[in-house]
Amino acid sequence: MTTHLKSNSVASRDVASQLHSQTNPSRFEADGPLVVTRGEGIRVFDDAGKSYIDAMAGLWCASLGFNNARLAAAATKQYGELGFYHTFFNRTHAPATDLAEKLVALTGMEGGKAYFATSGSEANETMVKLAWIYHTVRGKPTKRKVIARDRAFHGSTIAAASMCGLTFMHREFGLPISGFIHTLCPDRYRNMLPGETEAQFVDRLVLELERLILREGPDTIAAFIAEPINAGGGIIVPPAAYFARIQAVLKKYDILCLDDEIVCGFARTGNWFGKETVGLKPDMIALAKGLSSSYFPISAVVLSGEVYEAVKEFNKQGGAFGHGFTNSGHPVGVAVALEALKIYEEMNVVDHVRAMGQRLRSHFADMATRFPMIGDVRGEGLMLGIELVADRETRQPFAPELLAGQNFDRIAYDNGLIGRCMGDTLGFSPPLIIEADEIDQVADLCEKSLKQLQVHLSA
Repeated sequence: MTTHLKSNSVASRDVASQLHSQTNPSRFEADGPLVVTRGEGIRVFDDAGKSYIDAMAGLWCASLGFNNARLAAAATKQYGELGFYHTFFNRTHAPATDLAEKLVALTGMEGGKAYFATSGSEANETMVKLAWIYHTVRGKPTKRKVIARDRAFHGSTIAAASMCGLTFMHREFGLPISGFIHTLCPDRYRNMLPGETEAQFVDRLVLELERLILREGPDTIAAFIAEPINAGGGIIVPPAAYFARIQAVLKKYDILCLDDEIVCGFARTGNWFGKETVGLKPDMIALAKGLSSSYFPISAVVLSGEVYEAVKEFNKQGGAFGHGFTNSGHPVGVAVALEALKIYEEMNVVDHVRAMGQRLRSHFADMATRFPMIGDVRGEGLMLGIELVADRETRQPFAPELLAGQNFDRIAYDNGLIGRCMGDTLGFSPPLIIEADEIDQVADLCEKSLKQLQVHLSA
């Protein structure tokens, strides 16, 4: 046991007993955990009473902060009425019906259906299975492969992790499995060639996708999956023309478009859904995180009427849809989600996010004039990134061994600010309830941390 951790403390017992997601085991044993004891608005508090502004909303998800009384009350009320029931075998309950109706209307998937799961990974995997059914019913059972993009994140189950374009999601597990392939990330800052215009960059991305489809065989490709804005891959906003051009290629080769809105959904990018921000028109949509502000593990797939009809046709001889999760449509989860949607509407969440996002972006743009290490400021709404570089003129990155992003995280944490480094891109995705004075506090703590990072890197 780590000697500097107090005997029988939560921290020492945790080191002895728990395996943590995306955590280095040796470093964890040496350093121990941050023990979070309570939340208050956009802040969390550790077991020593120290306050942190969590400018990542936990994992991009606590949109309504960390102690919303209305969400707690909605859960308590539902637990008192029906603490669990399932949605298998023709069963339902009113909250599940209400939420399904609401999501179909809110996403604009007219004639579609909602399917409930409990995580974003499950939702993305469900879309893949539905795509296979769709093509099989239409006499194209060989259309099984899925195209994702470099630097994408789509989850941690085997198929979802295979769709990720991040090597740290693959290396321990021998992923991706066969049938999951990747095309270029639409990163203007890193992937545009010298002298290349944005229009030429889009042409190249589209050409590379079409070449991949032809190389693999159009009759083998079921679907293309994308986040409107890559989140965990570095907050990558695609060029304006990107998705319209990509979808023309998908339509040409009869390939479904799957929209991963797990991070981007529910106003994170300054529209109700990221698809509106980037001009994406999908066949299916995966939702999670902001759906319940992560006060309950719930996710959903909203599928088009055409995909639903394929499921219906496949089972026309009396079979049952062979997919499901025990807690799909959990009554407490859907009750919390319904209350979250009411709160978003009452707070006029889209306008609020646009205003707060512009305020935070202006702060970051101002910092860029004073910190040569800021190479790029990007994002939409309250989903913003700062990419750090060794040389802004040449866009030369910092040497990996300097751990610029990780050192910023460490310094900011000491200053009471929780962000997220993705390599040397600093991510900021605060709770959507954040107010103007709190935006200014995030900016002040970020600037203070950048000054300290500058000193550290100079040393």
